Amino acid sequence: MRIPNHVGIIPDGNRRYAVSHGLDKSEGYQKGLSPGLSAFNALKEIGVKEITFYGFTVDNTKRPTKQRIAFTKVCVDAVRLISANDCELLVIGNTDSPMFPEELKPYTTRTRIGKGGIKLNFLVNYSPVWDLSTGTPRSSDISRIDLIIRWGGMRRLSGFLPMQSVYSDFYVVNSLWPDFRPQHITEALNWYNTQDITLGG
Repeated sequence: MRIPNHVGIIPDGNRRYAVSHGLDKSEGYQKGLSPGLSAFNALKEIGVKEITFYGFTVDNTKRPTKQRIAFTKVCVDAVRLISANDCELLVIGNTDSPMFPEELKPYTTRTRIGKGGIKLNFLVNYSPVWDLSTGTPRSSDISRIDLIIRWGGMRRLSGFLPMQSVYSDFYVVNSLWPDFRPQHITEALNWYNTQDITLGG
């Protein structure tokens, strides 16, 4: 099987999950924490060399304060949880904004955790306009993405690393992110294995 070097993860559906389970929308984000670690472990085990998680965007910060506080906390918790593993960690986002969590600023340059190894990227308070507003993309340390997997059934990139995703294959999982199952990764990789990769050639 052909294994993608770099996989992007768009973990959508937390609020819809909360509503469907009688919870406040702000409570849905916490339900996505464990799936993040499971996805990381599954992809690392099969030999993926780089993973990028979409945390939250600048536009997301326009949501009600209770939700913004909740998803910011979960992003910080996710970085701490997943980066407890050996990895090369990078957090990319607009650090000039007060919406960027102070706890993550030490990781805005790539940081070796433990023995290093797999590259692990988080987009936090990210905007493609911010990313591309200088001569060199601020995300230039992130490689081209081979496969993007989005949970929640939506078929859009939502501004996910436009420079790196130009030739990405895009796989949609209809299940909501808190309903993550390892088989979603397996199904996405099986689908990716059938795609004709030309990179425009």
